[in-house]
Amino acid sequence: MIKFNLLILSCFVLLTGCVTAPKVDYSAFRQSHPKSILVLPPLNNTNDIRGSTTILSTVTVPIAEAGYYVFPVGVVNQTFKENGLNNAGEIHQTPLDKLQNIFGTDAVLYLTVEKYGAIYRVIQSDVTVTVKGELVDARTGVSLWKGSASASSAENQQNGGGLVGILVMAAINQMVNSIGDSSYPVARMASNRLLINPTTGLLYGPRSPLYGTDAK
Repeated sequence: MIKFNLLILSCFVLLTGCVTAPKVDYSAFRQSHPKSILVLPPLNNTNDIRGSTTILSTVTVPIAEAGYYVFPVGVVNQTFKENGLNNAGEIHQTPLDKLQNIFGTDAVLYLTVEKYGAIYRVIQSDVTVTVKGELVDARTGVSLWKGSASASSAENQQNGGGLVGILVMAAINQMVNSIGDSSYPVARMASNRLLINPTTGLLYGPRSPLYGTDAK
């Protein structure tokens, strides 16, 4: 029985070790050649009201660094308000042709925050952020790219110092998160993983010196 269980465990490890990220189809992306991207305020499926605004503040830089023109967040928010659109749910339901007419954008990025914030436990306090996104051609409505990424503060935690050290660190982490937003650096990590991942992220845009060199 022990040998049988070990065999099952070995097979499970072998199989899970071979699991790879799903391959992204970039054919529509390459045909579209978007030069500008309008980032919509993310939908927030979490209980932390900071999730949407924090993710929005962390995605524009990696998109710009990838070689695209990104519409300024402040200008976009003000334009939506002037058009009677005040929340992410309404904005995500806005027809693409209207968004294209208002902003003249080539593509629209839809984001959803699935996890955001700290999970408190007796001996551990982790901050986890999960975000997914879809890039859509504003002119044709064709989906150009989809992705999802997660990050956690536990990735950088060390369990040295024994049980007392772990308890002290957990208490410190809880206090820091209650005072400020310790999720921000984790959110930035998740956004970078989502958008500039070398195998599943956005293709290089026309403003990048690496434009057209993607091996994806």
